[in-house]
Amino acid sequence: MSYDISLYRTETKEKELHSNDENFFDKYENLVPFTEEQYHSLRARLEEYDYVLQEKNKYGLLFGHEEYGTALLTEEALFFTTSFNYNDIFEVGQIASELTDTGEFAKYDPQNDGWEEI
Repeated sequence: MSYDISLYRTETKEKELHSNDENFFDKYENLVPFTEEQYHSLRARLEEYDYVLQEKNKYGLLFGHEEYGTALLTEEALFFTTSFNYNDIFEVGQIASELTDTGEFAKYDPQNDGWEEI
């Protein structure tokens, strides 16, 4: 069993909050793409947190972390997947929260009531 946390642009969050579509995230056109600068910044910050690029695939860049699982950086979102272990969930949640520090991104945790409110 795994635990998933996502990071989106704040514009995607606003669109989702104003949508009545329970399948919002399944529709590609609902997701606002990262700018090139945001994409490169997220990639660099993942590496600062010791995520190592494993492969580039049709979805995006797949990173692995020795302790905390994987992160998939796509053009529209950053998806973290970790084990269902309290410490791993806490650490990955902290990393995702810290990545929102610029105000450009919003953390979505479907297992914990959705959008993080700061």
